Order: sequence, then structure tokens, then C-alpha cells
Amino acid sequence: MLTMNKDRLNNLLVPIFSIFLGLIFGALLMLAFGFNPITAYNAMISGVFGSPYFLGEALRAATILTFTGLGFSIAFKAGFFNIGVAGQLLVGWTASIWVALAFPDLPRLMLVTMSIAAAIFAGAVWAGVAGALRAYFGTSEVIVTIMLNYTALHLTNYLILNVLGTGNTTERVSENANLSIGWLTELTAGSRLNVGIFIAMVVVFLYWIFMTKTTAGFEVRAVGLNPHASTYAGMSATKNIILSMLISGGLAGLGGAIHGLGTFGNLFTQSGLPTAGFNGIAVALLGLGNPIGIFFSSILFGVLEIGAGFLPNGAGVPDEMASIVTAAIIFFVGANYIIRFFMNKLNNKKTQAVQEGE
Repeated sequence: MLTMNKDRLNNLLVPIFSIFLGLIFGALLMLAFGFNPITAYNAMISGVFGSPYFLGEALRAATILTFTGLGFSIAFKAGFFNIGVAGQLLVGWTASIWVALAFPDLPRLMLVTMSIAAAIFAGAVWAGVAGALRAYFGTSEVIVTIMLNYTALHLTNYLILNVLGTGNTTERVSENANLSIGWLTELTAGSRLNVGIFIAMVVVFLYWIFMTKTTAGFEVRAVGLNPHASTYAGMSATKNIILSMLISGGLAGLGGAIHGLGTFGNLFTQSGLPTAGFNGIAVALLGLGNPIGIFFSSILFGVLEIGAGFLPNGAGVPDEMASIVTAAIIFFVGANYIIRFFMNKLNNKKTQAVQEGE
């Protein structure tokens, strides 16, 4: 019981130390280039939390990252590296806008439900291709999802230019497909924060239920820990590979729907893959696969993303510095064994001191 409590404490401290070390690294880098890190961090924090609008924008960014983070996490739990989250988000975004534009006069509840369902389905199918190839042919999901990312990017741009849009963008969806809520928009001084934040909270809870309280969730985790032992125990590795990738893509596609219907209200040609997809991977790693941890990690990354805009004017620091801080946090999460090593050393010294005292 004591060991379990220590493990839980370590799991909590690792991301905290990763954030702290990332901020320290960013501060040292700023000092090396002649910038004041205290002024920079103060500009970011006061800029976001000092304005209802920018706080709303940070939570809006965090909403999308929650979906992409959960999407990556479930595949990772099953033992796969779904680097195609960005492409799955993009096809979900496309599908939601397509349906919303095709049926603009449907009742709001029906149209929003149909658009979101289309996005989930599109994202699930897109990820399911990689899952099926991995399950039946042993193909690397990393290679396949990277290829599918760029297929999604160019296919989306083609559809905008030749099918859905007029020029480089589509028309805006009707009010019946809009995810904004009047009181929430007013509360955040006109930000694009929308009903997606509440959907994210529900999905976080459902994800936790699925992974900890259901047989299917247990099997996904078991296959990720040891596929050979799971097969020997009667679990179908093939089924769980495909299931985890379908859910992973569906969650990313849901993020795409919230992005399209809630943030922008339309679809436009992309010069590159959405950063929310790749940042979602970082969010999942920082949250250590825990849905609550992923949600709060998303908020942190949302604050960093929006707060970066205050660095040039508020502190004279290039806004790219926020990306460096984010990258440093990810590095320390990825190198968490270093943090765990020093934590274990410290715990061993404390235990030894207690034993010597006795």
C-alpha cells in the first residue's frame, strides 16, 4: 500500500518537476540572450489571466488539445504511437463543415449532432486504416499515420478548392451549426470559447470510465503492456489494436469538429498540418496518460499558446520563446527517468536516515 502511494506521488511529481524545469530552462535561455525572464513570464500570465477574452481563448485552445491529447493517449496505452492525430483532426474538421454546409436549415440540435458524428466517424476511419494495417500485416503505424497526415492535408485542400469552397475557404456554417453560447461569449468578453469545453469535460469523464471500469478498457491496457501475454489469456490483440485506433481517431475527429464549428465556423486551405494535433501528443505525454492530467496539461499549453502573443510587446521577447519553453517541458517529460532517478535517490536517502535514526 505504501509502495502504491509512493508511485502515485511520483507520478504526480514528475509532470510538476517537468514544468518547473522547462520554465527554468526557458528563463536561462532568456537570460543568455539578454532578456528578463521574470518580465516575460509576468507578461504571459498577466496577459492571459488579466483579460476575460484571452482567458477564454486559452480555454478554447485547451479544449481542442484535450481531445487530441486523449486521442493520442488511448493509442499509446495500447502500445501504439499515433502520430497521425493532426490528420485525423483535419478530416474530422472537414467532415463536420461538409455536413453543416449541406444541411444548413436543420434544427440546431440535429445539425450539430450530425456534424459532430460525421467528424468522429471520419477521424475513426482515418485512424482505423493504420490500425487495420498494423493488426493484420504488422505495418508500422508511425509510417502509415505520417503518410495519412499529408494525404489528409492535400485531400482537404483539394476539396476546399474544387468541391466545398469558393476560392481558399468555404462559406461559414449557419447559426444552427454554431457551437457558441451567448452567455459564455459574454462572460469571456467575446472570445471563441464555446460548448466544446463542456463536451471535453464529459469526454474526460467517459474516457476515465472506459479505461478503468470496463473490460474493453482493461484489455486495451493489457495489450499495450504485453500483447503476447494478453493473447495467451484469451484477449484478441487484433481487435484491441483496431479498437484503440478507432477511438483514438474518433477523439481527434471530435476535436476537429469543435475546431471547425466552434472556433472558426468554416474550413480553409492549410499550408501545413494543424499544430493542435502535434501539441496534443505533448499534452498526453505531460499528463502521463491520465485524463485529468491531460485536461490540466491542455490548459497549461493553452495558456502558453495564447500567452506567447504578449511576449514581444510586454517583454520584448520573441514569441517563439514560448515554443522553446513548451519544447523544454516536453523534453523533461520524455526524459522523466532522469527525474525519477533523482527522486528515488532522495527517497532512498530519507529511508536510510530514518533507519539510522532508529
